[in-house]
Amino acid sequence: MTQRNPKAAAERNRTLALASALVRGAVAAGLGLGSLTVLVMVVWISSPYPDSGPGGALRTAAGVWLLAHGAGIVRPETLSGVPAPVGVVPLLLVVGPVWLAHRAARDAAEPEEGRPSPSQTGAFCAVTAGYLLVVAGAAACARGGSLRPDPDTLVFPVALVVAGAAAAGVWTAAGRPLGPLPSWSPLALHEAIARTLFRDRAEAVCRSAAVGVTVLLGGGALLVAVALGRNAGAAQDAFLGLAGDWSGRFAVLLLAASLAPNAALWGASYGLGPGFSLGTGATATPLGLHGTPSVPHFPLLAAVPDQGPGSPLNWAALAVPVTAALAVAWFTARRAAPADAPRAQVWSRRETVRVTLLAALACGAVTGLLTAAAGGPLGTGALREFGPVWWLAGPAALAWTAGVGVPAVLLLRLWRLRTPGWAWRRDVPGADVPGADAPGADAPPVTAPAPTPTPARATTSREGAEAATGAEAVIGRPRRWWAPWRGRGRATDASGDAARAASSVPGPEAAPEPGPGAPAGAAAGRGDAGFEPYDFLPTDPWHGKDFREARWASLKRNSGGLMADFPAEPAAERTERTAPTDPVGRAAPIDPADPADPADPADLAAGRPVPDPDRPRPTP
Repeated sequence: MTQRNPKAAAERNRTLALASALVRGAVAAGLGLGSLTVLVMVVWISSPYPDSGPGGALRTAAGVWLLAHGAGIVRPETLSGVPAPVGVVPLLLVVGPVWLAHRAARDAAEPEEGRPSPSQTGAFCAVTAGYLLVVAGAAACARGGSLRPDPDTLVFPVALVVAGAAAAGVWTAAGRPLGPLPSWSPLALHEAIARTLFRDRAEAVCRSAAVGVTVLLGGGALLVAVALGRNAGAAQDAFLGLAGDWSGRFAVLLLAASLAPNAALWGASYGLGPGFSLGTGATATPLGLHGTPSVPHFPLLAAVPDQGPGSPLNWAALAVPVTAALAVAWFTARRAAPADAPRAQVWSRRETVRVTLLAALACGAVTGLLTAAAGGPLGTGALREFGPVWWLAGPAALAWTAGVGVPAVLLLRLWRLRTPGWAWRRDVPGADVPGADAPGADAPPVTAPAPTPTPARATTSREGAEAATGAEAVIGRPRRWWAPWRGRGRATDASGDAARAASSVPGPEAAPEPGPGAPAGAAAGRGDAGFEPYDFLPTDPWHGKDFREARWASLKRNSGGLMADFPAEPAAERTERTAPTDPVGRAAPIDPADPADPADPADLAAGRPVPDPDRPRPTP
């Protein structure tokens, strides 16, 4: 018999898992390349005058796929005979390859029943290696085409983009944790990552920075849309002049759609102030277009402003970074002073400013990175500088977000901490208690026993308590920031309504004191904090004792003797009702020999008659 070695079996499973991750990476790259190749082949087939055969179309598809990863492309066939570089990456094409690499790494790193799973490092390396193998094959295939990849750009940024997408996929499979860090990291950083407070602040920084970048992109897209709407005629002429047949116009439309994110980033850079370059001798900013632009004939470039100084309409583009800074301040203030937390959990001013500055720094870094990817050279002469100036757009985003966001977040924090704003936080423990922020605020309060009201004043005090309860219930509703006066009006109306209702409705009697053996919570009454009284008490005679006895007698008569007599009044209620009170309002002690007391069990066993509780007793 052959004895299996557990160590050899584990090593074989690990090898199979790594091979599976390698295949996943290659399949992800093949899917991206295949889908883009199908699109290029459709355009080539529909073209009435193709420039090359099927081999040339396949090489062009490989070059476009590499361009979607950030690779530099060189066009060898130009009118001047000098090869021209193409460095403007259509950012919409980047979404497909990045998503496929991310998904392949995530699926390879996720553990599943019935198959071995590699380690996180092994899954990352295997998926990246499998993807880059297909990249190398596509680069070799595109060397003889009309769009040849630059070998220097295959390592950076192509390999870096693939590795980043695979790392994000492995991180997603692990649950997106903030740690553990590598062993060579500083000890202070390890301790900071281990704290919950650090993770909360890091999440707030990332969320606010993402909101700022999103607002910048949305504002830039809005600027481009407005500019294209104003110059719709020039954009239409450029679109119709580039191609005369429907297949060529379809290709131009696809290229314009893939460059739409680039146009949004150009608009964001324009709103930030640095603008964008239109060649080596022209720059477009909100202050005007200076120099002689070298603009190709393309529909999206019809949004470029006219040459000369800017108008107030151009200056209005500065509202984009201001809006982004206010969005960062608003999301930071919401985390600094949340609406469902007491004052003890509110961030300090220094901490709020620190988080806002870190969010502004992250927003500037991401903006600089995106604007760098949105531009690039389109030739060797005047078009070697084309697009946003990233090393100016990033610091401009940082300056706008920090300069406007820090004062705005302090004002928003002060506004959210104002006294009227905190008055409606009745549902938050310790929100309205003076000194709730003190160290001993968590100790239970010591309350003195309340004096027992006299019968003459019991109803009056109860009416005031119900009126105050109604007013506080309305004050407890959260007021909207666009209508802060609504809470006050509702509180006034509610207090008046509660007072009027209390004056017209009789108050209930006081609850009896529990006996020595009563369970805990038996003394809960209308004065307790957790007791909620009814909204109203019945005042019609339907619930009176006489009407109840009449209804019971009618039911008994119609039932043919199946129903019992009208139930007697409970002894506890009868004792409370018949017991005399002293001048202070306390019930007098009841004589055990009182005939109104319930019958003894021995009398019931002997068959002696039980006294009727409803029969009037003789006057002593």
